[in-house]
Order: sequence, then C-alpha cells, then structure tokens
Amino acid sequence: MLEPKEYKLKHKPFVILGLLAESPQGDHPYNINKKIEERGMKNWTKIGLSLSLSTIYRILDRLEIDDLIESYSEEVDNRERKVYIMKEKGWEILHRKVYTVLSEFYGKHDEDFYVAYSMFPYLPKKERIEVFTNSLKKVIEHKNELEKMLKENEKFPMNVVGLFKHPLMILQTDIEFLEWVLDKIEKGEDEFGPEAYGK
Repeated sequence: MLEPKEYKLKHKPFVILGLLAESPQGDHPYNINKKIEERGMKNWTKIGLSLSLSTIYRILDRLEIDDLIESYSEEVDNRERKVYIMKEKGWEILHRKVYTVLSEFYGKHDEDFYVAYSMFPYLPKKERIEVFTNSLKKVIEHKNELEKMLKENEKFPMNVVGLFKHPLMILQTDIEFLEWVLDKIEKGEDEFGPEAYGK
C-alpha cells in the first residue's frame, strides 16, 4: 500500500474525492454526479462529457481499494445504496494535492488548478495565503521571462509577436485574479460553509 506522500491522485479521482469531501457524513454516487451536473464540471474539468454514474462508482471503488475512502450500506425507500465516506488517508492526499496544485500554478491552462481552486477551503488560512502567494510569484516570473523574450523578438512579424503578446495578456489576467483571491482571503471573505452551495 502506498503511503499518502507517494500516492499520485489523477484528475478524475481528484474531482470525485474533492466532491466526496464536501459531505463529511458521506455521500453516494448519485449525489456526486448531481454536483458535477449542477456545477457544469464536465465543461471546466477533464472528467469528460460522457462521465457516467457507473464511472463514478468505479472511481469510488478504486479509491476504496486504495484505502482513501470507505463505504457502508444504507436503506432508502426499501432499497439498499452504498454510501462512501472519506478516511484520514484520503484527507491527507486531497490536502497535499490541493496544496501542491495551487502552489505550483504559473499561469498555464490547467484543469487541475480549477479543481484545486474549487477545493481551497480545505486548506488552513495560512496555507491558503502561502499557496496563492507562491503562485502569484511564479506567474509574475513567467510573465517577466516572456516580456524579455518579446523584446528580443519585436522585430518579427505580427504572427510571431502575437505568440508572446497573447500569453502575456493572459498572465496579466492571472496576476489580477490571484491578487483578488489574496485580497479576499486577507479580508476573511474565504470562510463559508455548506449554505454557500445552496444546501
């Protein structure tokens, strides 16, 4: 069995584990699928437009085999259904994945960043500030490198110069976004519970 620090959480299990973590008393695949649909996650993650309930069951079963979650059965309307719940190892791995992804973001389009961002409330406040500050520094460094390259290539035609201008504009937006996030965290506007999700 892999130790939490050695376990590699791939994208789909990352999404599913994060959604399961929203329900400390456990949840069943139908509700997880409902969250995916309600949040339009098939459009902003790499879980795929054809993600089915049976795929969610398979992912949960794999997470259970890997000892990140456990399950129990409950009866609802005279039918038995399986409920999955997070284990300590699952919390550790989810925490590490969210922390790492948010801390290493440098402005490259990455669906894991969006997933980790949606889960940042799992991090303590100090770590929230730390990860977004780290990412902000990395994005600024990346932008500075590209600006230097642009200056070296300004003599080229628009189709080449544009290959630097476009990412620079995106990186500027990323900088503004990360500054906004840090400002909200500093003001305490990052604390919310289940009611924020309409529950």
